[in-house]
Amino acid sequence: MDYLAADEALLERMVRAVERVLDRLRRAAAALESGGVPYAVAGGNAVAAWVATIDEAAVRNTQDVDIIIRREDLPAAITAMEAAGFTYRHVAGIDKFLDGPEAKARDAVHVLFAGEKVREKYSEAVPGVDNPFVDKSVRVLPLESLVVMKLTSNRLKDQVHLQDMINVGLLDRTWLLRVPAELVPRLQQLLDMPAD
Repeated sequence: MDYLAADEALLERMVRAVERVLDRLRRAAAALESGGVPYAVAGGNAVAAWVATIDEAAVRNTQDVDIIIRREDLPAAITAMEAAGFTYRHVAGIDKFLDGPEAKARDAVHVLFAGEKVREKYSEAVPGVDNPFVDKSVRVLPLESLVVMKLTSNRLKDQVHLQDMINVGLLDRTWLLRVPAELVPRLQQLLDMPAD
């Protein structure tokens, strides 16, 4: 077996995987912009955008794209996204745009609705799409809103994303006064963890 060739093929697949997610993000943002649909990027891509403002080497890749829109803008979003080659689906209570009719569920843009809870048990609703951080025409959730979303979800990957933001200095102990009281213990626990 030619290990050098195998290593090169593996690296190419890794690069393609990252590029596909970024391409999906750019195309979705451009489609929503052209359709006049207010939106904000959330999730791992929003974390990556904020972390990159401090240290590009600390950016973590993510496998999906999450966007926030207002529910009343869903019809306009469907029109704009389908014109850009995406396929709208509502499956098991989740709204998403597949990256083409034959795409897998992982090849999707996941939709979250501003002002609505992702899960009924969550203490906080999804933030609005007003006043996003704009970077090269991609609108990203403001940092404070992103932090509250990540603390609210509190899955392992959310904790890792918050730790990434702590490690580059985006979050510190002053944030304990900036998040809702019920989320303070979660942030405190992350701040108390030893740095990488």
